[in-house]
Amino acid sequence: MSRLIITGKRELHGEIPVQGAKNGVLPLMASSLLSHGVTVIDNCPDLTDVRAALDILRHLGCRAALEKGAVTVDASDVTCCEIPDALMRRMRSSVMFLGPLLARCGRAVITAPGGCELGPRPIDLHLAAMAALGADVREEDGSLVLTAGRLTGAPIRLALPSVGATENAMLAAAGAEGVTVITGAAREPEIRDLGALLTKMGVRVHGAGTSTVTVEGGVKAPFARHRALPDRIAAATYLCCAAAAGGELTLTNTDPDDLRPVLAALDRMGAALKTTGDTVTAAVHGPLRSPGTVVTGPHPGFPTDAQPLLMAAALRAEGTTAFVENIFENRFRHVPALRAMGADIAVEGRGALVRGGVPLHGARVEATDLRGGAALVAAALAAEGVTDLGGLAHIDRGYENLAGLLHSVGAGIERIDGKEPERWKTTEGRKTPAAREPAST
Repeated sequence: MSRLIITGKRELHGEIPVQGAKNGVLPLMASSLLSHGVTVIDNCPDLTDVRAALDILRHLGCRAALEKGAVTVDASDVTCCEIPDALMRRMRSSVMFLGPLLARCGRAVITAPGGCELGPRPIDLHLAAMAALGADVREEDGSLVLTAGRLTGAPIRLALPSVGATENAMLAAAGAEGVTVITGAAREPEIRDLGALLTKMGVRVHGAGTSTVTVEGGVKAPFARHRALPDRIAAATYLCCAAAAGGELTLTNTDPDDLRPVLAALDRMGAALKTTGDTVTAAVHGPLRSPGTVVTGPHPGFPTDAQPLLMAAALRAEGTTAFVENIFENRFRHVPALRAMGADIAVEGRGALVRGGVPLHGARVEATDLRGGAALVAAALAAEGVTDLGGLAHIDRGYENLAGLLHSVGAGIERIDGKEPERWKTTEGRKTPAAREPAST
């Protein structure tokens, strides 16, 4: 059992380098299946989701490794076209292998993907895109079986700007014969990055990152190397941690342009922000104010993944902040744990009202999903006393060395792996922290 022991009320000062984008690296890794050679992805974080993707690639017959921040995949010999249920359920992005596997082998067998339980996330848009390119889709014994003698470029109209469906359609189209035009496409930066790697692989891609993407199929390069873009959600996490804890924090290896919605909200809250080419500095001294109403939406709207993080920062702000969640219906699963720490939050349907300025206190809480778990870390940095946070398997899916990086800038945070923290003692059936503070690591 792994847990974080966090002592709040310590300002953050210093620099944190932002990791490569989890949500960008996974489709980049999937694209390697299109090549009959080697693909290298630099700036790759060491995450459990990345490890799961490596295991999928190895199961399919690739040689794949992560060393010193670079993933190398040799897909010269793909020997299998079926991803077993145990591998599919390790992460949501396992579905991203559907398009390139079908294009490479003419057949793909998968089951439902895993990931955080944030509400229904059907893959019907993915399957419709494969069908538009000529695939036969059927269900057999609980598995989805897709076959195609040869995928052929075609118009694909997405009913919703789904990031995953856009990426899967691009990947399948890259291995198809002819031209595919995807309309209604998602516009997230990670899609732009996928287009950049496909271009290096010899595929002609136009409009990636806009609502219309054109892909002329045909991987021509036996070797491609690409540096993954910075993780905008990890950057938002550290900025919201700084807002919650106070202090002055600089992020390096980031892209301020991809953070505009989050930076705008923090600016409304009173954080002093400074950006350069690849850095962002947030200075937070004194009280914050409510950013008003925050509405999540597809890019360039406010990202749903950053909503729990800003909510944690808003707990410190004077006034009431309204959150409207338009992407996932269960995106407020972290709220009960925040309430256990003293937060005043009312949830109704897809809306939440946060009354800020209410003192927070440490508690024993559990992460129930990736971004909600990171939000609990941010809230703990603002709380009096000690917070014991479990459920780190969720956090490890998307953050490399979260505790170590926060500790390096002054946070009172310690990770304990493998056993119950001795400082937490049972008193009358309740878990309560002992008086002494955790040692830093």
